[in-house]
Amino acid sequence: MKHKLIVIVIFVLVVVGIWYLDFGEPKSATKLYWFIPDGLRAEPDMFTIYKWAEEGKLPNIKKMMEEGSYGYSIPDFPSHTPTNFASLLTGAHPTVHGVADGPMHIEGHPLSKPSAPGFASTAKKVDPIWKILEAVGKKVVLLSIPGSTPPELENGITIRGRWGGWGADTPAIVFEPLEKLDERKEAGKAFRLFYLGQKLTQFIEKRNAVEWGNVPYSYSIPKEANLEAYGLSVNAYIYDSTDDKIINYDTVRFSLNKKDELVTLTQGRWSNWSDVELTWNDQRFNSQMRIKVIKLWPESGDFRIRLFFNNANKFITDPQIIAEELTDAIGPMVDFADNWPAQLVYEEEDKDTFFEEVKDSLAWHKKATGFIMKEYKPDVFIQDTYTPNQMLEARWWHRNVDTNRPDYTEEKAAESWDDLLVMYQGIDSILGEAIKKADKNTLIVFSSDHGVIPLYKQVRLNNLFAQKGWLKFTIDERTGEPEIDWEHTQVIFMKMVNVYIDPNGLGGNWNRASGEEYEQLRKEVVEAIKSIEDDNGIRPLVKAVNWEDAPKYFELPTDRVGDLVLETTPGYQWWEEVTEDTKIFTVPLGSGYKQAVNAKTTNGMWTPFMIMGPGVKKGIQLSEPISHIDQMPTILNLLNVEIPPYVQGRVIEELLK
Repeated sequence: MKHKLIVIVIFVLVVVGIWYLDFGEPKSATKLYWFIPDGLRAEPDMFTIYKWAEEGKLPNIKKMMEEGSYGYSIPDFPSHTPTNFASLLTGAHPTVHGVADGPMHIEGHPLSKPSAPGFASTAKKVDPIWKILEAVGKKVVLLSIPGSTPPELENGITIRGRWGGWGADTPAIVFEPLEKLDERKEAGKAFRLFYLGQKLTQFIEKRNAVEWGNVPYSYSIPKEANLEAYGLSVNAYIYDSTDDKIINYDTVRFSLNKKDELVTLTQGRWSNWSDVELTWNDQRFNSQMRIKVIKLWPESGDFRIRLFFNNANKFITDPQIIAEELTDAIGPMVDFADNWPAQLVYEEEDKDTFFEEVKDSLAWHKKATGFIMKEYKPDVFIQDTYTPNQMLEARWWHRNVDTNRPDYTEEKAAESWDDLLVMYQGIDSILGEAIKKADKNTLIVFSSDHGVIPLYKQVRLNNLFAQKGWLKFTIDERTGEPEIDWEHTQVIFMKMVNVYIDPNGLGGNWNRASGEEYEQLRKEVVEAIKSIEDDNGIRPLVKAVNWEDAPKYFELPTDRVGDLVLETTPGYQWWEEVTEDTKIFTVPLGSGYKQAVNAKTTNGMWTPFMIMGPGVKKGIQLSEPISHIDQMPTILNLLNVEIPPYVQGRVIEELLK
C-alpha cells in the first residue's frame, strides 16, 4: 500500500510537471514582439490612453495593463524619430549611439547635403537589439523600422526601413497644374521629401486634350495632363460630363495610352489597385498603384490628383521575395498616411484623403502582423507605423483639441477626438492581433519614440541670419525654392537644432572653425537668437549650447552637431526654410510637432511603455516615468540575453517578478 501511494504521488507530480511545462507560465521569455508606433503621445493630462483603456475604448491596451506592467517613458533630446528609435533600440543615449539628428553633418563634407543620414542603419555607432538577438540565434523580422536599412540582418527579414537611403522607395505623389504654383511658392522646398529629395508634389502642364480615343463626350473643351512617376506615365483626361450649359469639369479618365481606360473618377473617389511597372536605377519592377482625385476646380479644370504606390517592392524588402508574398497575401502596402513634409494640408479636401490613408495604413499593418507571425514564425518581430505622428502633426485634428487656441470649440474638439480615437483604436487593434498570435513564451512590448505637442509658430532663424547679413540666398522665381550662397554665408540653421558658424564662409567641405573671430561671431549669434520675441512677449529660445557642451546638456555627440545646439520653447519650432520677405515668425498649416523640445520638462512628449509576458509582474503601474534607454536592457534581461557593455539604461527592477 505504501509503495502504491508513493507511485501515485510520483505520477501526480510528473503529470503536474508536464502540465506546467505545457500550460503553465514559463520562467523566462524566448520570443519578443515589440510594437513602436511613431509619435504616439501618451501622458496623464491630455492623451490619457490608460484611462481610455479602463473605459473600454482600447481593449488590448487594457489587457496589457491587467496582464503586465505599464507606465510612461521619456525621449532623448532632440525628441524626434531617428534619435529616439536609436535610443530605444540600443539602450544608449546619442553620445554613444551617435544618432543626433535626421540629416546630420560631419567634418570634411559639404553642409549642402547630409553626410551622416540619421535614418540609415550605418549612422549608429553601436549594435541595435536585432543584431544582438540574431547573434544568439533568434529569427528576426523588422517592419518599417527607422534605422534598419540598409539591412543589417543576415538571416532575418527586413521590410521597408524608412528613409534609410536603401531600395526603391516610392512615396505617393500629388499632381497639380502649373497654374497652381504661384499660390504654393511660399512653401519653397516643402514639396520635396525631407526638403532635399524627390518631389512629393509636382506641378505639371495642363492643356487642351488631343489624340484621345474612346473617351466620353465633354460638354466643355476637355483638358489633359501627363502624370509621370517612377518611370510610369499616366494620362489624365479632364472633362465636363454634364449638359448644363456652363463650364463644369467634374470627371477624370485615366489611361496609360490615351485609349484604354484605366479608371474614371469623380472628385473624392479612389480607384482600386492596378498592376503597373515602375523603374528604379534603370531596373524595371512590378508594383501596384491607386489614384485619388482629391479635388477638381469645375470652372477651370484645375486638379489635385494623388498617385499612391505599393510601399513594398522587391528592392525594399530583404529577401526580395517578401514583397511579393506580402502583396499576394494581404494586398499592397499602405505604410502610413501622407508624407514628410506633409502634403495633405493645402486644401480642405485633403483632410478626407489623409484620414482614409490613416485607416488604410492601420488596417494593412494589422493584417501584416497576423500574416508575419503566422507564416514566418519569427522569434523577434519589431514593428512600426508612422501614422500616429502624421495625424498628430497634421493640420486637421490636434489644433481642434487644443484648448489654448482662441478658436477652440467643444463641438470641433469632440469631432476631432472621435477621429483621433479611431487612430488609437487602430493601433490597439494591431496590438491585439499580435497578442492573439503570440504564444506563452512571447514578451509583448508596446512603446513609441516621442509624443507630439501643439505647434503655434515656426521661427525662421535663417531669415534672422539673412537680416543680419550672415546668410546669403536667392529665390528661384519659377518654383519659389531658395538657393543658399554657401561661400558668402557665415551662419546657418539646419534641421533640427543646429547652427553652423564660420566667419570665413561655409562653402566647400565643412570643418569646424575656431579662433577669436569665430568665438566673437558665435556670441553675437546667441545674442541675436535670444533677442527674438513674439508679439505675445514669448521668447522662443530656452537654451543655446556650444557644441563642446552638447554631451553635458543634451547627451549629444560633439562630432555630429553644429556650433550651437538650440532648445525651443514648447509651441515654437525652429525652421530652416528662408523666404524673400525674411519674416521670422510664421503660422504653419500643421498643428503639432516635437523637434528641439525638452521632453524632461514637457510631458506632452512622453510615450507609453507597456510590457507583458514571462517574468513580468501583472497589474503594475510604474511609480515614475522611465527613460527610453531603460527599455532595451529590461527586454534583454527578460529574454535572458546578456546586456552589452555600451548600454547606459537600467533594468527596470520594479516590474520584474
